[in-house]
Amino acid sequence: MPRLPAFFLAATCAMATGAAIADGEVATLPVQPLEHPELHALVEAVSEDALRTTLTALVGFGTRHTLSDTRSTKRGIGAARRYVASRFADIGATCGGCLQVSTPSRSFTGPRLPGPTEIVDVIAVKRGSSDPQRVIVMTAHLDSRASDVMDAEREAPGADDDASGVAALIEVARLLARTDNRATLVFAALSGEEQGLYGGKLLAEYALAQGWQVEADLNNDIVGNSLGQDGVRDGTHVRVFSEGTRSDETPAQAAYRRYHGGEVDSPSRNLARYMAALAETYLPDFHVRMVYRTDRYGRGGDQVPFLEAGFPAVRVTESREDYTRQHQDLRSEHGVRYGDTLDGIDWHYLARVSALNALTMAALSRAPAPPAGVDIEGALASDTTVRWQRVPGAAGYRVHWRDTTAPQWQFARAVGDVDRSVLAHVVIDDAFFGVSAVSADGYESPVVFPGAAGRFGREAPPKP
Repeated sequence: MPRLPAFFLAATCAMATGAAIADGEVATLPVQPLEHPELHALVEAVSEDALRTTLTALVGFGTRHTLSDTRSTKRGIGAARRYVASRFADIGATCGGCLQVSTPSRSFTGPRLPGPTEIVDVIAVKRGSSDPQRVIVMTAHLDSRASDVMDAEREAPGADDDASGVAALIEVARLLARTDNRATLVFAALSGEEQGLYGGKLLAEYALAQGWQVEADLNNDIVGNSLGQDGVRDGTHVRVFSEGTRSDETPAQAAYRRYHGGEVDSPSRNLARYMAALAETYLPDFHVRMVYRTDRYGRGGDQVPFLEAGFPAVRVTESREDYTRQHQDLRSEHGVRYGDTLDGIDWHYLARVSALNALTMAALSRAPAPPAGVDIEGALASDTTVRWQRVPGAAGYRVHWRDTTAPQWQFARAVGDVDRSVLAHVVIDDAFFGVSAVSADGYESPVVFPGAAGRFGREAPPKP
């Protein structure tokens, strides 16, 4: 057995309510893995000036409506797409061509498209050094809109919705260009979001066609403002929305989950928990506020097509929204200014959101894959056995559990390069369980809940 990382040995013994553990180290969370200086350095390297430059350029295209001009060099969605592609190319030039830039496209029709319309995404791929089929995605939508969703001519600067997300996307690509990533990183500026999430659909289809094993999509949409319409400012929190049960769950899987649990442990939910833990360690002045919904009430985003394809995905959105700045013509009425303009951006806040994304992509790409085949047994027993399949690159694993009413993982046991662990005196009825994989240098995967409810991989299609 390889020597355990120091992170495993740093845990202090503790005891869960009504539980004792034999033959292993147990820690009440949040005892963290070893902190990584390179992740702290990412936080410090975020540039507010770079974010301002990108966002100002995007707003300068006047409108980025999906149906706007595609030929002009100065206005419309076409000019904006070419600008993003050039930025990715410039970043790639600083790392010896490490970014492969492409523009997948296809024609869509729909209620908000007057006829067949070509939707084009701009993506930059940084191939993984040792596990390239594992893919971590960051998305933001490039298109903007005014009050009338079909008006492709009126000014629609879209500073917060969603030039802020695209600026963060390009900044994270810059930050990670010269760093090591074992899994592949994908940075994607999507089109057609306001017309019906078409850019997200296009990229999810592309991921399936390419055979990507997508472990996370971090969809950043409206991430640059800290002042709510109600006058409340919150510059220290960001909301991360995650679905509780899998969008691709089958009826049989739903029936099993209703009886055995898993309503709050989809891979997307555990991805959100992962982001919250990273923020706690590396961004002590900035916190993830987890929201137990796929998206805001009655609304949607480009993470949804990823979820429907069976990929884990979350939506990252500012803590306090100002609806006078979203989907509004530029105007003043009754002393109120409407419109999504640059003066609504909090640059420090946007930098913090960018840092959170950079941390998450870096940590996920350096950790082993989340364990597969996680299962538990222990009915009619006072102990619980947790099993899993070993994954490449893991030096050991952590077995996690919590009370069934607890929102976060409370307890953990660090084990070596094994495929099972017996939790003595932990009754299977009274807790939820999960497993994470840890590399030799201390990078940890998200926690995987047992069974189909928590599985990170897509279910293999049935054989013909």
